[in-house]
Amino acid sequence: MQHRGGPRGFVRVLDDHTLGFADLRGNRQYITRGNLDHDNRVSLFLMDYARQMRLKILGRAQVVEGDHGLAVEEYPAKVDHTVLIDVEGFNWNCAQHIPQLFPRDAVDHALGHLEERIAELERENARLRAGQS
Repeated sequence: MQHRGGPRGFVRVLDDHTLGFADLRGNRQYITRGNLDHDNRVSLFLMDYARQMRLKILGRAQVVEGDHGLAVEEYPAKVDHTVLIDVEGFNWNCAQHIPQLFPRDAVDHALGHLEERIAELERENARLRAGQS
């Protein structure tokens, strides 16, 4: 299975042993569909770069028509199908070679606070300098 990915939260837990996601219209290569028609075994690698963790999920997938409520509302793409995965096992993999990366919005948020604090300290320094001259 080869999937293009999607926005945060595009893979959803449907019940105790089923995951699902909307297969969106894209480059028309039909790699996922073609591969699953041949062999329904799948493995997913879910990465949490900030915590340097990787979850491997093993299962069997099927492609069904419709979005089954799995379209991501804020993501403007047409749903072609839904992929349902019956989870047969999972494993937390060794994190040794996972680089620590952070989502841009988290970095922007942290930097925004730092920039505000720097501006506050610069104003305080200017006031103190003005009082000492």
